[in-house]
Amino acid sequence: MSERNILNLGKAVFGVFFLTGNICLFGYVLTKDFNFADAGFLLVSYGAVFNLIVLAGLMLYGLTNKQKRKICFQSAGYLLINIPFAILYAIIGWDLVF
Repeated sequence: MSERNILNLGKAVFGVFFLTGNICLFGYVLTKDFNFADAGFLLVSYGAVFNLIVLAGLMLYGLTNKQKRKICFQSAGYLLINIPFAILYAIIGWDLVF
């Protein structure tokens, strides 16, 4: 796997979950449709599992391949940016719905 593909993997996973989180949060705020809130809470739970699987894969690949270690850890860092956003969006969504 090339360094560019490894970095793009982290950016793509971050971007997909960040974008869908924004769609769910602002979709609920603008429409008050509970389907957006339900999708957002499911996104937090399933997204956390998926991100952890990708993170573990990147970490294992970086630990086994010393030449790609730095780029794997950098890509994993992009995935870790999602954690504060997920916590913040879950708190905002919880307060808006309940």
